[in-house]
Amino acid sequence: MGILVLICLTVCLALADIALKSTIEGYMTRKEERTACGGKVILRKVYNKGFSFNLLEEKREAVKYGSAYATVILTIWQLITLLQKKHYLKKWGLSLMTAGAWSNTFDRWFRGYVIDYVGFQTKWKKVTAMTFNLADFLIGAGGMMVLLASIFRRKKK
Repeated sequence: MGILVLICLTVCLALADIALKSTIEGYMTRKEERTACGGKVILRKVYNKGFSFNLLEEKREAVKYGSAYATVILTIWQLITLLQKKHYLKKWGLSLMTAGAWSNTFDRWFRGYVIDYVGFQTKWKKVTAMTFNLADFLIGAGGMMVLLASIFRRKKK
C-alpha cells in the first residue's frame, strides 16, 4: 500500500472528524439529543475535558500535553512503519489510530476539550450514557488492527 495513500487517509479522516465536531458544536445545544437508525444511535454534544471518560479532567494541562506527546510518538511510529515492506494490517491500523489521535489532540489544544457526539441506545444505562466521536472509533479500530497484526506475526514465527 502506498505511503502517500495512507498518509492522505490519516489526514482526511482527522479532518473529517474535526469537521463533524465543528458541525455538532454549531448546530446542537448541550442538552439536545437526536436519534437515528430507529432510535439505536443517539446524537448529542458532550464536552470531554480529560482523557477517555473524562479521566484526569481536573488536570487539563497534563491531558493536553500528554495527548500531544502521545500523538507525536504515534505519528513517528506510523511513519517508520510506513517505510517498511509488508506489515499492511499494522500500517492501516496505525493510520487510523494516528488520525484519531490528531483529531482529539486538535480539540484539546484549540477548543480546550474534546467534542463527543454519538452514543448508542442499549439496555444498559451506563453504556447508553457513554458518548464517543469518530476519533474514538478510529483509535479503537486501529488498535485492534495493530494487535491482530502482532498476533498474526507471532503465529508465523
